Amino acid sequence: MCPDSADVDSNADADSKYESEPLRPQFWSRFALTELNHSEWEALCDGCGSCCLIKYIDEDESGNVDEELVEYTDVTCQLMDCATGYCSHYATRQEHVPDCIQLTMDNLPKMMWLPSHCAYKRLYKGQGLPSWHLLLTGDAVVTQQQMRAANVGVAGRCVTEIGMSDEEMETRVVNWVNP
Repeated sequence: MCPDSADVDSNADADSKYESEPLRPQFWSRFALTELNHSEWEALCDGCGSCCLIKYIDEDESGNVDEELVEYTDVTCQLMDCATGYCSHYATRQEHVPDCIQLTMDNLPKMMWLPSHCAYKRLYKGQGLPSWHLLLTGDAVVTQQQMRAANVGVAGRCVTEIGMSDEEMETRVVNWVNP
């Protein structure tokens, strides 16, 4: 579920029309989330893949979630490449997995179950980007190394949901993702 902007179709044609939008210098600290263009919104995603993990979320009657009670498993969506930690069909993911949640500015306030390192959640809460974020380091290799050192990301430590029973998933709760 790497995020998508609010008004964009999930098809490749819609995605391609946004590819040319430039990233404004330090946009994450100069503009509100609602003022970001599609490219900037997408660039906030650190690619950790944690949002694609199966999780157990309890909501109260109003639909509010106590983020401290969210339990993540190491089981991920069928589209996740568990070796790399990336979606194998990101641009067309909702054609393959119709219930894939698109993170938008509209639904972000109800998604505080996202991991504590998530740039969307952090910026929404008035916090800065994590020091290892690609937008700060400018170097994908350094970012990946620092993410591993910070124990962030699903690459190499998740399993696919394909063929897994609900009962088995319930036994796979992990503590390496912190909401």
